[in-house]
Amino acid sequence: MINLSSNTAFDAPALVRKILFFLLMITLTLGNVFLLFRGLNSAEAMDQAQIARQISRNEGITTKFIRPAAYEQNKRAPDANAGFMNFGDTFHAPLNLFINAAVFKLIDAGDNEKWKIKKDDMVYNLDRVVAGVSTMFFLLSIGVNYLLLSRIFDGKIAGVTAMLMLCCELMWSFSLCGLPQMLMLFLFSSAMYFAYRAIEYTQEGRVPITPALLAGLCLIFLVLTHWICVWILVGYLIFAAVAFRPRGLVSILVVALAVLICAAPLYRNYQTSGSVMGTAFMVIYGGLGDGGDSAMRVTDFSSDDSYLRLNGLIMKIIRTTILQGTDILPFLGSIFAAPLFFLALLHPFKRVPIARFRWCILLMWVFAALGMSIFGVSADGTHPNQIHILFAPIMTAYGLALLSILWNRLELVSSLPLLQNAHHFVIILLSAAPLLLGSINMARYGLVRGEKGLPHWPPYYPAGINTYFNQNKILAEDQIVITDQPWAVAWYADRVAIWIPKKIKGFDEMESVAANMKTPVVGILVTPSSHGTRSIAEITGQFGDFTSLIIDGRAYQSTLPQGITLFDKDPKVSSIANKYRYRASILGMDMVYYSNLPLRSAQ
Repeated sequence: MINLSSNTAFDAPALVRKILFFLLMITLTLGNVFLLFRGLNSAEAMDQAQIARQISRNEGITTKFIRPAAYEQNKRAPDANAGFMNFGDTFHAPLNLFINAAVFKLIDAGDNEKWKIKKDDMVYNLDRVVAGVSTMFFLLSIGVNYLLLSRIFDGKIAGVTAMLMLCCELMWSFSLCGLPQMLMLFLFSSAMYFAYRAIEYTQEGRVPITPALLAGLCLIFLVLTHWICVWILVGYLIFAAVAFRPRGLVSILVVALAVLICAAPLYRNYQTSGSVMGTAFMVIYGGLGDGGDSAMRVTDFSSDDSYLRLNGLIMKIIRTTILQGTDILPFLGSIFAAPLFFLALLHPFKRVPIARFRWCILLMWVFAALGMSIFGVSADGTHPNQIHILFAPIMTAYGLALLSILWNRLELVSSLPLLQNAHHFVIILLSAAPLLLGSINMARYGLVRGEKGLPHWPPYYPAGINTYFNQNKILAEDQIVITDQPWAVAWYADRVAIWIPKKIKGFDEMESVAANMKTPVVGILVTPSSHGTRSIAEITGQFGDFTSLIIDGRAYQSTLPQGITLFDKDPKVSSIANKYRYRASILGMDMVYYSNLPLRSAQ
């Protein structure tokens, strides 16, 4: 008799774990993208989405969100645009824009009639499309990291890391907010796979040129997704120059590739703004200056406004770096094993590739942290400059490896085999707690609202903006609105919107330019993006001359039934208030539209 047991045997528990994992992945994906989804909640994500829609319409990298600072740059650029229509964007890196644009092209997202918000819908369906694309890259990233970590360590650590990624609230938040971080995670994880293969090649005595260049290529695409990732590329170039033979060759070739690939978008930025980094460079005022948003609303670079000053650079960099260190756990997605990576640097791993690879990770992370210190980052929510999250999976794996080594040395664990994997369960439960606790409350709202959805109000109300400005045709395609929420107007209403300047002089200039180009400014929209939970002092600091406009709705609401207004009583802006004297409430006095023509109320 022939014994087939050796050929047909399989690991039943492993198969069950994989099935349960995929069931959990499908459940979380469908639940988050459909049941719990509340729409996009990031200004940068909405901005990228509306630019991608412009690309899908074959209108190039143009934007309907006009930053006064961008217009100020454009006036001095070789390809100056006299008006605000077909205005070139130089704020965002291009890769994510083109990926979303390709998807938009397939589904005809440029047809407003096809994608309008229906009655009682609170969530814009194109928001769900953007989140779906991001979620797809998140799931692909889990797969790439599983392959990488199975190669570095073993299937157990790879599987636990995959579970921790799947149950990481911050990763799901980035997936659903529309920012490109999940595409970045996919590219970074792919780069790490090839970088580790290059280290293995070196250990085996083989020439590592091919995998090392592929790692560099992935990092170049990463830079084209978010300009701040150039700091990660610098860290890799330094490591490659030292670790791969012939020394320096890989780094030189990667730099040459970067120059070739990035030349076109950088040249376009220069032609459009007069600077190779375009408006994106002004993000530095959010990190080292006295106001990132205020800097974007500047209309006169020659002024000495405080928000264009870079004082105390060294101390600000040190302060932000220290803050990153103290908040490292939330930066890494609250995965408790991830910060243990830094302790793993002290452990003498027996396998040389594992030991060397951690220094590659550390070097890239140090430069990434420096970049975030300069351009600004926050551990609160989904900050657009947050790239610590890219390192979370690989750092988690090293942390789990160290923890497993220490755990298995305990006498109690040696005597009780049932405890061998107990530390994995504890780490998963602790790390998944934020997702589980947050989902319970959100599921309740999701079940109540069903497919209609629940928006991120305040400050975003897609149904109001889309219906009022677009479907009700309050704002024609050749008309412009000045607002504190231009990214939302550009995305949901598909209309040109100018970010409200800080000074009356800037407002008058924007208005005059628009009128001269036969694309007049016809109204002002004020939303909770400006007044929200800010104090009066904060509103004054952010909006200067237009403070009375921003708090006008608050004042009216708080003095009912008389309803006292402030905008029309402020002598600084009296001429503007007289011109835009017709008010329409889009959602109570929290979202108010001021028009220069009589208006009907929002339906």
